[in-house]
Amino acid sequence: MTVDKLHTQDQTVTPAVTGERAEWLEELAKHRQFLRFTTRDLTDEQAGLRTTVSDLCLGGLIKHVSVVERSWADFIVEGPSPKMDFTDMTESDWAERADMFRMLPGETLAGVLADYEETARHTDEVVATVPDLDASWPLPKAPWFPPGSRSSVRQVLMRIVTETAQHAGHADIIRESLDGAKTMG
Repeated sequence: MTVDKLHTQDQTVTPAVTGERAEWLEELAKHRQFLRFTTRDLTDEQAGLRTTVSDLCLGGLIKHVSVVERSWADFIVEGPSPKMDFTDMTESDWAERADMFRMLPGETLAGVLADYEETARHTDEVVATVPDLDASWPLPKAPWFPPGSRSSVRQVLMRIVTETAQHAGHADIIRESLDGAKTMG
């Protein structure tokens, strides 16, 4: 299925997404909502609190999911980028990467959520307009990917949904540890 954008005088309109693409986006939207819902009624300070022995906090989890989702959406369109290469990372690079799991000074929960919403819009547009779900790119160099591996758009979508669902579960545990509130259940 090829989806072309329609142009009107003032705006670009993306046609309705149907079939498999709609199913991917529906599943992703469900897990995004679970993740966002864990932050309901929290202050910026609460969103940055660690409530377990891990370094994870709710705001940081959403930041991480947003960065990862955007990276994979860009991968669908452009293929692997140097920023996705994990083989030559320095200690400083790893420390910078660790910051995506934290609420840093000056960051707000509202800002993190707004960035996540923008990332979601970008991903949804990519899914709606990518010409072929079977198209593939070589995977970036990382210790967790076998050398020479490739990934199709469909596999990347599975990776994004899985990542979001996994971290929505982490967020639920963190929130319950924070104040007893539950996302699911």
